[in-house]
Amino acid sequence: MNERQRTRRPGGRSARVGAQVHQAVTDLISERGYGNFTVGEVAARAGVADSSIYRRWGSLETLLTDVALTRLNAQSPMPDTGSLAGDLRTYAAQVAREITGPDGLLLVRLAVALSSIGQQGLQARDDLRDERTRQLQSMLDRARERGEPAPDALGVLDHILAPMYIRVLFGMELTPDYVDGLVDRLL
Repeated sequence: MNERQRTRRPGGRSARVGAQVHQAVTDLISERGYGNFTVGEVAARAGVADSSIYRRWGSLETLLTDVALTRLNAQSPMPDTGSLAGDLRTYAAQVAREITGPDGLLLVRLAVALSSIGQQGLQARDDLRDERTRQLQSMLDRARERGEPAPDALGVLDHILAPMYIRVLFGMELTPDYVDGLVDRLL
């Protein structure tokens, strides 16, 4: 087999480079905020050539969207406790831990920042919202299949996630009782 016929190996160099670049982006956003670094700085932090980043992602906005979607999928797996109330409580607690953790509001800040940089940024923001909605919809569909009444995904966003994000943005605490109360009020 010649060089061009090789297939990519999951977990190989490509995966390592992707993980290094993602970590560099996360670190730079945490340190400086969005818009205060370049692809060259991401590349230097990750120990790769900037041409590698452009070749794989095409632009900083596409890279940021990939980082955000990857984090969204990794951090908030959809629970399956056997009831919608249990699923929503577990999910809300996961999100609360995520947004009060060390990288806290990375996804929110990224979505807001991307929204202000033109059409590509708006598409990135929409992709993040659509992925979160897709995740929620799978949980809500499962509840309906069990015969439970379930709100729509936007109801969960409006009544559970949005209040949590607002509280964190304004430096207010997210207690387990507060988070459970959001679920109770929605249901």
